[in-house]
Amino acid sequence: MRVIGLMSGTSYDAIDAAAADLSLVGDSLVLTPLGLVSEDYDDGLRKALAAALPPAATTLAEVCRLDTRIGQAFAAAAVRANGELCDGRAELVASHGQTCYHWVAEGQVYGTLQLGQPAWIAEATGLPVVADFRPRDIAAGGQGAPLVSLVDLLWLRGRPGRPVALNLGGIANLTAPDGTAFDTGAGCALIDAAAREFSCGRLSYDADGALAARGTVQEALLRRLLAEPYYALPAPKTTGKELFHSGYLHNALAGLGHLAAEDVVATLTALTARTVADAVAGVDASEVIVSGGGTRNPVLMAMLTARLPHLALRHSDELGLPSGAKEAYAFAVLGFLTAHGLPATHARSTGARHPSILGSITPGREGLRLPPPAQRPPTRLVLESPRRGR
Repeated sequence: MRVIGLMSGTSYDAIDAAAADLSLVGDSLVLTPLGLVSEDYDDGLRKALAAALPPAATTLAEVCRLDTRIGQAFAAAAVRANGELCDGRAELVASHGQTCYHWVAEGQVYGTLQLGQPAWIAEATGLPVVADFRPRDIAAGGQGAPLVSLVDLLWLRGRPGRPVALNLGGIANLTAPDGTAFDTGAGCALIDAAAREFSCGRLSYDADGALAARGTVQEALLRRLLAEPYYALPAPKTTGKELFHSGYLHNALAGLGHLAAEDVVATLTALTARTVADAVAGVDASEVIVSGGGTRNPVLMAMLTARLPHLALRHSDELGLPSGAKEAYAFAVLGFLTAHGLPATHARSTGARHPSILGSITPGREGLRLPPPAQRPPTRLVLESPRRGR
């Protein structure tokens, strides 16, 4: 089955559309990557989304408008991916949507909201769409995240030692070999917030770690940031920009006097490296397979390497899964599993009572024609290189 996976992370800078050929062969799920296209949110939509996210207030009218506009943007990305990567022969779209709120209270997740109405994707592509992946796991008592953990477990199974998968997105998360998975805390979210704040919106992130490279870590600020109670919570646990947002940064800076922008960004980068390294150290890893936008920040990667001197840090690209496309491919896998009637969660990873078949399905132009249910779930994920002429 040829599937397009759509993903926009907590940095909400672009929509990634990854296409893959997926098939079940014995106990293996075989994934052949076909490529990735990315579509930037237009400036108006990005600003509207930023204005509606916590800690800002919003209205139901604005939520409705965003659901439609994000759905249309995801639809455009899917159409482009189908044409450029699939020769118009995609069979299914799996859309994560744009996370706008994750309702967490006292360690329990009660709800989650991903906008991007899938009907627009189905209408534009003519294909069935699997969307709203997270709520079913939450209904089963889970955190609804990190959902990529099942893909990590299947992919890294059989690899020597104790490989840990680490994603450095707006929020960082990891998956350990025993199925333990959780959000470690702010990945790039606070770094991005500081870059926007100090540049008056001119910068959306610290490109190449340039700001952090010119700054000096401020120990008083770092100590204050490390006192955040979230870091001490046991797994499974999840978080988001409901906690780590610009208002959080303002509160952390209060009363510390003037700090140079570069020093603040350097300190926030050190925070991410420290909290991620502490989380990795707590799961007994032999190597770390890293992906996500944070891998493009050399200062962050150098700080992380320094804090994990006895562990090999390898980019997922080295193992055949492009770092910047990994999450989009992961949701292509989750959509494929749903279409085949297979669970797409690992209960230990999310804390759910049981694994669940995820998502809701919007029929395509020709109605809903799903493949026969698979007899058993795969036990490993195998990556294959595309053959010429596909």
